[in-house]
Amino acid sequence: MISRLGAEGFIGELCNGFSLLMDAHKGLITFESLKMNCSLLGLEVRDDELLCMLMEGDLDGDGALSQMEFCILMFRLSPCLMDGDAPKLFTQSVDPMLV
Repeated sequence: MISRLGAEGFIGELCNGFSLLMDAHKGLITFESLKMNCSLLGLEVRDDELLCMLMEGDLDGDGALSQMEFCILMFRLSPCLMDGDAPKLFTQSVDPMLV
């Protein structure tokens, strides 16, 4: 997928996904925003499952996902998206975001 979209296009798609799930006031994916969006999508997810999802990607321990944490989590959980030189392209695209 990355080779088809390019690294910047792939990161853009991840950012779009983040924007759909985040709390617009906090700029983070919170328990509340995740629960609300799951409900809007017709998904029945238990509170403990939502908390596990957040904990899986919460690298700084604030209980929510930043855009970077979300992108890292999606990348980590979707290795099938990577092909050929894609890991190198992804790293090149993400490194500037860490600065």
